Amino acid sequence: MAQGKILLKPGTLWTSVKEQTEHALQCGALLSIPTDFEFVEQDNVRFLVRILSNLNRKKAAKEKQEKQSATSGQEFNPFLPYEKDLFVADISDTHVCILNKFNVVDYHLLIITRAFEEQESLLTLEDFTAMWACLADLDGLVFYNSGKTAGASQRHKHLQLVPLPLALSGPQVPIEPLLTTAKFQDSNITLPGLPFIHAFAPLDPHWVQSPLVGAQATLEIYRTLRHAVGLDARQSGAYNLLATREWMLIVPRSQEHFQSISVNSLGFAGALLVRNAAEMEILKAQGPMTILKNVAVS
Repeated sequence: MAQGKILLKPGTLWTSVKEQTEHALQCGALLSIPTDFEFVEQDNVRFLVRILSNLNRKKAAKEKQEKQSATSGQEFNPFLPYEKDLFVADISDTHVCILNKFNVVDYHLLIITRAFEEQESLLTLEDFTAMWACLADLDGLVFYNSGKTAGASQRHKHLQLVPLPLALSGPQVPIEPLLTTAKFQDSNITLPGLPFIHAFAPLDPHWVQSPLVGAQATLEIYRTLRHAVGLDARQSGAYNLLATREWMLIVPRSQEHFQSISVNSLGFAGALLVRNAAEMEILKAQGPMTILKNVAVS
């Protein structure tokens, strides 16, 4: 597949993100969901656990979407067209960057395809070009929830980007202490601290200087990681993919929830989300790493 042309001007993304966030909050397009948080430690990882304090906005919007779908007979797609008030930047011929309407994390971005593609479809050279074009300007964590089982809430293909660090104290990404223990095993790299099937690879942070080169190399690494966890034969296998400027991690999924707690890619970065005090009690009783093990593949 031909590589798309990069339209994003270097050095402009972070300014655009802040300006558009301010605009979207003022006009009511951005409906941030307030949270409290605390840290829960297990297996040498200090997990960041956010507790939602108000889900009413998202619930009301979901009901409105369902009503629209029932009226039109077509599934509602919030990205086609996307809300103009959430638009941040044109990234390439194939991708645009918008704000996540119901953000829990400040400056949470969505990297969406201009044309409809299924969220479970394989990531492409264009996807990784868009990823590196954004990472060149904004040091963050990019993640991809491949399908509903992996925590995806929309069918239209989108990667997500949240700025680093994820928490004000500790490592930039909570699971980072485990990255120092990476081991080669049958030519694949694994992290002994993760008690489920996964594959890990270092990335070259210099690729931010040449997103097109970085995209080509990252596509090959992505294929290698999929193969390492047994996903290469099945295009639609559910998995979470996480990437920073320095590393990439893939985790196949067996289910979306542990009891009532939904887990997406951020869980495997060490950042979990619970909806209420009851779910927080479940998380503390079971342990966050145990929850990840249950929704991954052992």
